[in-house]
Amino acid sequence: MKLRRPRMGGLRTRLVIAFVLVALISTVTATALAYRESRTAVLERTQDAFQTDVRDRVDSVAPDFDMPPDVRTLTTFADSVSSGLSGAPLVVTRYHDLVAASDGLADRSRITPELRAEVRSSGRTRFQRVEYRGEPYLVVGTPVRYEDGRDSGLEVFAVTSLLAEEEHTAALLDSVRGGLLPVLGLAALLALLAAGTVLRPVRELGRATRRLAEGDLGSRVEVRGRDELARLAADFNTTADALQTSVDELRDQEARARRFVADVSHELRTPLTAMTMVTTVLDEDAAQLPSDAARAARTVSDETARLARLVEDLMEMSRFDSGAARLDATETDLAGTIRGTLELRGWGDQVVARLPEGVRAVVDRRRVDVAVANLVGNALRHGEPPVTVTLSADADQVTVEVTDRGPGLPPDALSQVFDRFYKADSARARSEGSGLGTAIALENARLHGGTIEAANRPAERGGGAVFTLRLPRHRPDPDPRSADGPGSGGPGTATIGGTR
Repeated sequence: MKLRRPRMGGLRTRLVIAFVLVALISTVTATALAYRESRTAVLERTQDAFQTDVRDRVDSVAPDFDMPPDVRTLTTFADSVSSGLSGAPLVVTRYHDLVAASDGLADRSRITPELRAEVRSSGRTRFQRVEYRGEPYLVVGTPVRYEDGRDSGLEVFAVTSLLAEEEHTAALLDSVRGGLLPVLGLAALLALLAAGTVLRPVRELGRATRRLAEGDLGSRVEVRGRDELARLAADFNTTADALQTSVDELRDQEARARRFVADVSHELRTPLTAMTMVTTVLDEDAAQLPSDAARAARTVSDETARLARLVEDLMEMSRFDSGAARLDATETDLAGTIRGTLELRGWGDQVVARLPEGVRAVVDRRRVDVAVANLVGNALRHGEPPVTVTLSADADQVTVEVTDRGPGLPPDALSQVFDRFYKADSARARSEGSGLGTAIALENARLHGGTIEAANRPAERGGGAVFTLRLPRHRPDPDPRSADGPGSGGPGTATIGGTR
């Protein structure tokens, strides 16, 4: 079994992309939230612990120093506080204009004026996170008070690095990033599994729909579960049942109509035969009858002949519809066959025949005669002279082209000219033909595996209608339409019916 590569833009692809995007957005969002919360928790724990340590150390060291201090005293105070804190951070002491630090060479710019002002104005311990030379630092400032609560004017600032905490949270972020690809891969796999589960009934429904479109009216899908897809499958089955019922009824009606036409045509043949014999006698004796009686006799004879042709054409079409006819194909000289068609009907002087010798094909000679006669007769009745019949051939097929110099076919008639009883001129209610000639010609061509095309010749080339009969040169395969109904007719009279 060949695996079909999913089409870009298909439902499966879109589902997978949607799953991956949802997983990606969820993962990124969760990572961002986790990183923020983790970083905040680590920093808060560090700054709370450092503030407590600074206050406790200041409270324990401050009672041993005399006030007011000098620079040396401030330096000693800063060293004492720094040595008592974890990591010996930088400690800066300030008393009015005097400033000292535990590391006399340290850069004190990390203690911002904003923090000093906040400590001085609030009288409480305050902290600030600052960036210095690309590294994070925590600065804690606290005032020193006398035991009675009065402000001593001494301020202590401690600076510690937050690099370890940043590295800790960065490592957490890296670990989450490392798990992103496996999460996306798992999401894609789950998406494929989910898509397969969702799309399986959709594919089954699609296959059933295609079978239904190809004519398999018994195509159904299995209904699984009670979800929306199951209801869709049930609706499809209901629709297919209704369609099959309607088609069966239409086929039954069509079959009854065909049987009716065939039966009526067959029943009409016997009285028509008797009527034809009578009209033949009337035609022979018309010269001895009074003028009115002679004219009536000739009218009856003409109408009887027309009715006989109509009945024969109807019987021919009923054979096509029932699939009763078969080809009696033999190797045939087409130039001789077409020449005989024209001479038999007395058209030798009315038609320009271009029939090269030596064109042979395996065809049913009688059916080729019927098809060509219908096309030529149609051109003679509805076109203008000269009517031309041109035979040509190549290695695979033969072509018979019938042209005239008339007004041609109306544009809307080109697609309907082969319909039964179609008349291009709706005002012409009656014509010499039965209205079935072109339809019979097309059926005979199809029976050979060929076709007939109708077109108009450009005005610069003289105008007029062009009917092109194409037939294969070799014996065709069995008629593919015979299993569906219409096939071809059996023995019948060569008719010259058909109208534009």
